[in-house]
Amino acid sequence: MTADLYQPARGRVAVAMSGGVDSSVAAALLKDQGFEVIGVTMCFSLPEPTTGRPACCGADSVADARRVAEILGIRHHVLGFEKDLEQLVVANFLSEYARGRTPNPCIRCNEYLKFGRLLDLMHAMDIEFLATGHYARILQRQGANHLCKARDSRKDQSYFLYRLGSEQLAHILFPLGDYRKEQVRAIARDRRLPVAQKKDSQEICFVPDDLRSFLAPRLGSRPGEVVDTDGHVVAKHDGVHYFTIGQRKGLGIGTERVRYVVAIDAANARVIVGPRDRAMAKGCYLADCLFPGGWPTEKRLGVRVRYRSPEVKARTRTEGDKVLLEFEEPQFAVTAGQAAVLYDGDLVLGGGIIESVLT
Repeated sequence: MTADLYQPARGRVAVAMSGGVDSSVAAALLKDQGFEVIGVTMCFSLPEPTTGRPACCGADSVADARRVAEILGIRHHVLGFEKDLEQLVVANFLSEYARGRTPNPCIRCNEYLKFGRLLDLMHAMDIEFLATGHYARILQRQGANHLCKARDSRKDQSYFLYRLGSEQLAHILFPLGDYRKEQVRAIARDRRLPVAQKKDSQEICFVPDDLRSFLAPRLGSRPGEVVDTDGHVVAKHDGVHYFTIGQRKGLGIGTERVRYVVAIDAANARVIVGPRDRAMAKGCYLADCLFPGGWPTEKRLGVRVRYRSPEVKARTRTEGDKVLLEFEEPQFAVTAGQAAVLYDGDLVLGGGIIESVLT
């Protein structure tokens, strides 16, 4: 079975320019390849962080994107997506934390905003393609487009894009899929782009500083108990939304024994802590599954249960509208609300949201 890199006909392409080095170089590469490039920046009116790390699509980043567009000699448009971000991403983010789950808002933003609302808008403007600075590739196999890992495994971002189907991928370009980060920065330096040495943006664009300070005014105080695995109360807490599975700092326990969050009972406002082995999972169930090329048959596949988690092997089994993953070796801190993405080699098969964990 052969697969080839997707090679679209040259035409008009909108490049989602966040003001960072990756999307800036993506725009430069596409212009060099003969596309008519139009820069678009999704503006969320986000506050700038106080940490010194740039915010994706904050005011400073919008200005950086505009400067790069001027240097490249391309048109640039700033589009307001404040309400869309709040309604489609932030509201879900808060709801998940209130339920004691740990969501991944970048996946939802890609599905509903960048490759949802923005892609639809580009179609309405008769622009054939939307490009981004993601590190991923699109391959063609048997007449269909498939999402694949980037050539550089250290920067691969296919995890965040697993919900893209073949029809969408026919209108999407990932110019950086075959590049390493060092190469991208070198291209930016050679082109004298002002963002060549700019730091990468933080992971959650709408959280300007730390997560707790973002959640506190929005979810408030919802007191409860921290208990051990025997049910003994060992501390109090201000809300289950301040905890995630596998957490070992900030538990307020004050003991010499290292303990981790091993479960969260949001209905009873309880955080359960215990030794590390109690946070190990033998498998998990996935809901809200999406497999663009067809649901996986029972077989051994690669899976990532968090973006920064290593890929591990698991057996898959479909049960109704859910998928059961059984890991070959127990995995630490498998967390409800996170995505589990399935791979067959470099090919992204799809995935789903972790609903429950098998211990």
